[in-house]
Amino acid sequence: MRSEAAVAVPSAGASYLDTIIRGDCVSALERLPAASVDLVFADPPYNLQLAGDLHRPDQSKVDAVDDDWDRFSDFAAYDAFTRAWLLACRRVLKPTGAIWVIGSYHNIFRVGAILQDLGFWILNDVVWRKTNPMPNFRGRRFQNAHETLIWASRAQDAKGYTFNYDALKAFNEDLQMRSDWVIPICTGEERLKDGSGRKVHPTQKPEALLYRVLLSTTRPGQVVLDPFFGTGTTGAVAKRLGRHFVGVERDPDYIAAAERRIATVEPAAGADLKVVEGKRAAPRIPFGNLLETGLLSAGATLTDSRRRFAATVRADGSLLCRAGGRTHEGSIHRVGAAVQGLEACNGWTFWHHPRAGRLEPIDALREELRRVVWA
Repeated sequence: MRSEAAVAVPSAGASYLDTIIRGDCVSALERLPAASVDLVFADPPYNLQLAGDLHRPDQSKVDAVDDDWDRFSDFAAYDAFTRAWLLACRRVLKPTGAIWVIGSYHNIFRVGAILQDLGFWILNDVVWRKTNPMPNFRGRRFQNAHETLIWASRAQDAKGYTFNYDALKAFNEDLQMRSDWVIPICTGEERLKDGSGRKVHPTQKPEALLYRVLLSTTRPGQVVLDPFFGTGTTGAVAKRLGRHFVGVERDPDYIAAAERRIATVEPAAGADLKVVEGKRAAPRIPFGNLLETGLLSAGATLTDSRRRFAATVRADGSLLCRAGGRTHEGSIHRVGAAVQGLEACNGWTFWHHPRAGRLEPIDALREELRRVVWA
């Protein structure tokens, strides 16, 4: 964490990594370079101002959100504000970046529509189901027991955004991670309090929620932007997981609390941050790369594991195989399917080549190349 001086509005060209920029989110983000952020996590005002005080059955007053930052004159004003900060975030997002926005029924549908209007592509909505939600004291509606998170890429055709599918599956005891997350609200020692015991921030999010967001959609060393930094939950979890953060916050009290909090976080060791990666996360290697690197040569013979079929490798990476009185040529997948009379075939596991006195699938050569080139 940087020193107190890093909280001041930085000059152009300053480093923004692991700092909190004091100011309005839209104007502050103008100082960040374009395409400099891997992920945005935004917890914007929900526009949920209550008409009058809310009391519990014992007549004690509920500590509701009544701060100026959550006040908007009407829906049009809120929509204009939403459009402005989303455009600012879109500018600093990398083409491979993504955004998370959390909200309640008061605002999330308006935010979602504006996201789509601006060209973002919604990948998932995630329901955060709270194990300990606040009761509905008036008893005239269902108890509000969840909030909604929208996860979106920068554009419909965006590729390369991070999703650690296999890591999340390992995290969830080998079950595919679902889009409903059961997590308690922020309470106990995690809830920041001031000297009089009052909440420092009325809507502090639990670290468990941000842990799951960052674990699933970022990698160590990537940059996470939180344009509504508050008391720094995003920064604390980012530091813990070996990610960089950039926070934007205009309230000096929130900034001070966030700095104290983040300063106490001990990041995990680099080796401990590695996540499980399945083949879908591995770099794509075309069959032709095996020829370019000399792992296979034009004229080499490939067979299936039982040596029923034999195919010749040609210089362009295609195979030539004569089987059943017919000649087949094409990719490793197409020829593998044709000789078996199938619609499709994984040529990487079907075709084998001799090595050290035994047959092994050509997929082993692909893995060898991955280790050499992308180690």
